[in-house]
Amino acid sequence: MLKNKLTKNLNPDVTVETIEKASKKLKEVIKKTPLQFSKRLSKLYKAHVYLKREDLQEVRSYKIRGAYNLMSSLTNSEKEKGVVCASAGNHAQGVAFSASALKVRAVIFMPVTTPLQKVNRVKEFGGRWVKIELVGAIYDESSTAAKNFCRKVGAVFVHPFDDERVISGQGTVGKEIFDQAEGKLDYILCPVGGGGLISGVGTYLKTKLKNVKLVGIEPKGAAGMYRSLKNGKVTALENIDPFVDGAAVRTVGTKTFKISSKLVDQMVLADEGKVCTTMVDLYQNEGIVTEPAGALSITALEELSEKIKGKTVVCILSGGNNDILRYPEIMEKSLVYQGRKHYFIVEFAQKPGQLKKFVNSALGPTDDIVRFEYIKKNSKEMGPALVGIELTKKEDFQPLLSRMDKLGIRYTVLTSRDILYSYLI
Repeated sequence: MLKNKLTKNLNPDVTVETIEKASKKLKEVIKKTPLQFSKRLSKLYKAHVYLKREDLQEVRSYKIRGAYNLMSSLTNSEKEKGVVCASAGNHAQGVAFSASALKVRAVIFMPVTTPLQKVNRVKEFGGRWVKIELVGAIYDESSTAAKNFCRKVGAVFVHPFDDERVISGQGTVGKEIFDQAEGKLDYILCPVGGGGLISGVGTYLKTKLKNVKLVGIEPKGAAGMYRSLKNGKVTALENIDPFVDGAAVRTVGTKTFKISSKLVDQMVLADEGKVCTTMVDLYQNEGIVTEPAGALSITALEELSEKIKGKTVVCILSGGNNDILRYPEIMEKSLVYQGRKHYFIVEFAQKPGQLKKFVNSALGPTDDIVRFEYIKKNSKEMGPALVGIELTKKEDFQPLLSRMDKLGIRYTVLTSRDILYSYLI
């Protein structure tokens, strides 16, 4: 009875039945990814924490599920016209893989900010069946260009999240979790971009399990679903931070919003710096390489720590497509978030020995200068320098400031409100 009631109140085109049908269709295409118990996270949060490892798909994310489910349902006539999609990377890989497998022509629009690693992967999966167009700074701009092109050529648009066939495909993640956990589940933590994954997973698990809690996690800089749920309607964001590229969506879907508004129990906003810290922790402790969006669900564990004690929790690790060239930026953001890295403009008196005095007397025994740019002006008594300092622990910051004050050093601490700061981080 619960099942019918939920299905009727949500979207009649996305049900347990459509998800189970998609599961059968995807059986020979995707991997049934493991539900991996995390001893470290379970001990840390006094809960039973499992990771749903969608990063282990061949395309390194869950996006293959929705893309293939939609494209395999096309008529021969639709396949002949080809398909078009817009994506920051993972959906593009799913479409490219599906295009090659189904022998369907695909034109894929990607933001110019998409990591090169993801662009190259799309080329590898799609081969001669795929053409890539780099357009726009963010997903929404690419999407607009893709839809215009799609109307012009009469192709089929493969939406990354706001299509019932895509949502049903993503919902197969929920079916696998249900089967693997044998119904013993208290919390599902799910990353949110446009809302396709949480809508599909939520439809399946909320129908099957009456008391399971569904928590969505978005980056603070792209909180489209959080804002929409708060306002009671789909609300486009004026500005977004593109760092968590897999979840950097300005406008969530109308269908996904409708489903999420009835199913999501809580939304958590994750600081981008904290996401970076989670990525580093996963790599150093479990050897897991995850992309920023893939780490969202695990990042939320700390905020939910009191609620999940003693509970069985599944974090959907949604993807592992991360360009190794991004790791310096990831490390930087992580250190800044932890309070261990700070930038200053320091006014040095233009006379010998000033830097030596700063190093010997201002810095603590474990403080380290990691950046120094000095602009000497011969006609001035003071010369400004950009100084980056890395600390062993955040508690070393105030003692550093105290020593600088005692020495009479003139300085300014740079923060995210300063224009220069955006060039550093």
